[in-house]
Amino acid sequence: MDSQPEQQTEVLEENGQVESIASLSERSPGALLRSIFREERFFLILSVFIGVFSGLAVVCFRFAIDWCRIYLLGSGSTLSPNRLVLAPTLAGLVIAVLVIHVFPGVRGSGVNQTKAALYIYNGYIPLRTAIGKFITAALAIGSGHSLGPEDPSLQIGASLASALGRRMRLSRDRMRLIAPVGAAAGLAAAFNAPISAVLFVIEEVIGRWTAGILGSVVLSAVSSVVVMRWFLGSESLFRIPAVHLERPSELIAYSVLGVVGGLASIAFSSGIATLRPRFKALPRWTQYFQPAAAGLLIGLIAVLGAPQVMGAGYEYIDEAMHGQFTWQMLAILAGLKIVATLLSFVSGTPGGMFAPTLFVGAMLGAAVGGAEHVLLPHLSGSPGTYALVGMGVLFAGFLRAPMTSVFMVLEVSGNYSIIVPVIVANTFAYVISRGLQPTAIFDVLTRQDGLDLPSMEEQREEGILRVEDAMRPMGDSVLDAEDTIDRVLHVSEKSSSDVLLVRLSPVGWSSITSQELRRMAAEGKGGFTLGSLLPVRHVPYLHPDHSLDTALRYVDRWPLVPVVSRADFRKLEGVISQHDVLKRYRDFGEG
Repeated sequence: MDSQPEQQTEVLEENGQVESIASLSERSPGALLRSIFREERFFLILSVFIGVFSGLAVVCFRFAIDWCRIYLLGSGSTLSPNRLVLAPTLAGLVIAVLVIHVFPGVRGSGVNQTKAALYIYNGYIPLRTAIGKFITAALAIGSGHSLGPEDPSLQIGASLASALGRRMRLSRDRMRLIAPVGAAAGLAAAFNAPISAVLFVIEEVIGRWTAGILGSVVLSAVSSVVVMRWFLGSESLFRIPAVHLERPSELIAYSVLGVVGGLASIAFSSGIATLRPRFKALPRWTQYFQPAAAGLLIGLIAVLGAPQVMGAGYEYIDEAMHGQFTWQMLAILAGLKIVATLLSFVSGTPGGMFAPTLFVGAMLGAAVGGAEHVLLPHLSGSPGTYALVGMGVLFAGFLRAPMTSVFMVLEVSGNYSIIVPVIVANTFAYVISRGLQPTAIFDVLTRQDGLDLPSMEEQREEGILRVEDAMRPMGDSVLDAEDTIDRVLHVSEKSSSDVLLVRLSPVGWSSITSQELRRMAAEGKGGFTLGSLLPVRHVPYLHPDHSLDTALRYVDRWPLVPVVSRADFRKLEGVISQHDVLKRYRDFGEG
């Protein structure tokens, strides 16, 4: 996030080229409507092209990582100790120079930068960011730094989408949404999982969705996966063994895995939250050596017997699923991967946390499954089942994306028979993680960078004030349109409110003031029915479950708004006014 002032300057320069909604509003209503619909259709078509370009970029990114790995670490089954130490160390020096002097906007994973583009920079991400992320992340992951390609792919897709949107001169509202559309395309291609990518972007980046947003995100994700599979094949990242749940009693074992995963998530996220600001606070000259020092320590871990912690580690996740390690070794690898990822990430090395999260989860899940089999031999769950569930557990506990974590496991495995173990374990992990560390890791990183982006998790947990929380009873001050003026006049005299509601026939509501009733009576109209003299003034009504935000749209124009039952629109549940709404908000804020 070091390049935010630079990005802000470039945003101001670019806004001159972007047609704003304000300019559209100067047109006639018909022209405005046609423009909006044309732009919406064009945006959907553009989403397909964003997916195609993002898919091609991710394919090249994958090839670049593989090439760097072969060139720097070697292609043999046995890796040279010298290369294990020197490759990540020297690559760290090169990465530090590139990040500090050439690509200052590529630090971190890329998720928060994409979110900042949506909420701060009107969808603007420099194309240079995509180029820098491509080069530095490929070099870091290929040389053995403990990071993954998914988050960088997300930012690369978002940057390409932003550049394309500027080229097409989209309106400001569309520009704000184009970065998440590209992010979904990049993540889907990197993960080979379009459903998970769509859910993650909506759940953690956008935070809301409409039919238009969902359509664009889905189109970009699907088209990017089609392109990726055209070049790399449709095989899943892992060879999934047979997974199943035979007895409901096994859910206890998966609950234990959820608890262990929740505690591991806390250790992981707390380490990043504690060490990252301390590393950033060190003198500036140390930033040239922090990635190299991290690479050196990771290389030493590899030389001492755990080369599995280097890079994304997908092949070792696959081995863990097929029982290639003892449960003790699996537990050690999970712990070492957390340490290696902490070193890489807090040093400012560009790269993602998705792959390390999946690695730690798979190793931890298989380790817990292996230990439980030793203690309880009758358990029938395979290492692959526990590893798959463990991947979802860490995703839910560490990244705090509960819905994405469930569908990610289902999409990777293609087996819906384990949905119950996944939901149970993920729920335990998420609840424990949220209880012990209320702030999610992405929100922690955002605030450490001095930004105030909306927290999707906090928004999900916010209490919603409803109309029923602020409404008050109307008492007997409700009039019927069939009543005469003389009959209702005494009601108005007893009412403490100057405004009275009138129940129309057969349905609907209106209002009248006590002064208007007295004037009608003074004019000799006391025998007339209220409905025959009532001004045309239909008052909108609300329901008790409506949010107070909805009520704010009406209480400024009508002094008193009826709150009616959904089962009977003529049945008055209460009334609400502007004073009632503001008082409830004030009490809520003080509480």
